[in-house]
Amino acid sequence: MKNSTTYKSAFIFLTSLFFLWGFITVLVDSLIPRLREVFTLNYFQAGLVQFAFFGAYFLLSIPSGFILSKIGYKKGIILGLLTLATGCLLFYPAASYREFSIFMLAYFVVASGITILQVAANPYVAVLGSEEGASSRLNLSQAFNSLGTTIAPAIGAMFILSDKVKTPQEIAALNTLDKENYYISEAAAVQSPFVGIAIFVTILAFIFIFIKLPKLIKSSPKGGYIKALQSKSLVMGAIGIFVYVGAEVAIGSYLINYFLDMNLASLIKESTFMKSISEGILGAESHTLDNKAIVGAFVTFYWSGAMIGRFIGAHLTKIIKPAKVLSFFAIGATLLILISMSTSGFIAMWSILAVGLFNSIMFPTIFSLSIEGLDDLKPQASGVLCTMIVGGAIIPPLFGLLSDQTGFKTALVLVLICYIYIVFYGRRKANT
Repeated sequence: MKNSTTYKSAFIFLTSLFFLWGFITVLVDSLIPRLREVFTLNYFQAGLVQFAFFGAYFLLSIPSGFILSKIGYKKGIILGLLTLATGCLLFYPAASYREFSIFMLAYFVVASGITILQVAANPYVAVLGSEEGASSRLNLSQAFNSLGTTIAPAIGAMFILSDKVKTPQEIAALNTLDKENYYISEAAAVQSPFVGIAIFVTILAFIFIFIKLPKLIKSSPKGGYIKALQSKSLVMGAIGIFVYVGAEVAIGSYLINYFLDMNLASLIKESTFMKSISEGILGAESHTLDNKAIVGAFVTFYWSGAMIGRFIGAHLTKIIKPAKVLSFFAIGATLLILISMSTSGFIAMWSILAVGLFNSIMFPTIFSLSIEGLDDLKPQASGVLCTMIVGGAIIPPLFGLLSDQTGFKTALVLVLICYIYIVFYGRRKANT
């Protein structure tokens, strides 16, 4: 009974971390269309923001696993939270000086903190009980991760995207006082939410000092990473994580631009029902908002679909073989992307937003399937899998490059290929 209570308490505290990094990861997406206007970036250059953010996973996941084996998971979580808070604080000087390089550094430091948390929390949740229930537990924790990603777009739309960014020509036409006031308001739009997050994360790190976590994962012997990579299931799962994260982030990062490209802001304003949804989310009348904020409000449905799907998935993976559930959801995402590619208007919009529902169970299910049977090698396997989150750094810029050259509809072929691989992986695991 004591172990059960301890496991439950640990699960609750760890799940709060899933919420936290989900919220911050998607809040970063809200900055992309704003940075594109502030620094006059093309879609490929805007995609490099995600390269800085997710590149940290590639560089730091395996070192994080090594650090955690030396200092322990509790201290590792505290280190990750303090690193995350530092990255959030870096947005303050970045916004003040309007320096793109400092923004990129801030993204990288934030992602470094999240990387440490990811490497620690995912395998920890997986082993807080039976191996058969690992997928269900991870889906439940990831559901709260999705709760964070659901709230973030609305916060981003209200605080980061709500006002119109002036062009360089418009700024040059301002007098000295108006120009200074404009820069101050621009900086505050970015600084306020991230400073608030930094304070909250620091408090959370302090709380974790007093939390007792069960010591379930032991350090593996030398050569752990080499031994882990001998697992074909892990290697195939790592590729699955790469393409899944890349596809999910590519869609989420460019939804606002995709909707603007299809002139959906005008269609939303003309539709009483759609306009009421936008105004209900943002709490303001559409005529007072920039087009980015109007369409950005609907991004909430992309991430809320993932939250709903994970709560459903936590149950489905208990009663149906997780690999079969994974294959079915990947097929659903594939079909929805095909619909969005071949249609326009609200059909194209809602079909691409519905992909979020089918994205829901992919990361936790691929993760748990990949580490099955690896026992004491699970920390190393987690490092490998978290390294492959770098897909979020590689695929979005490629998607942006294709969008620049061929348009969004054609660029969706790239994410379509990603989901087809996940269908293949799920079917292969279901048959083993």
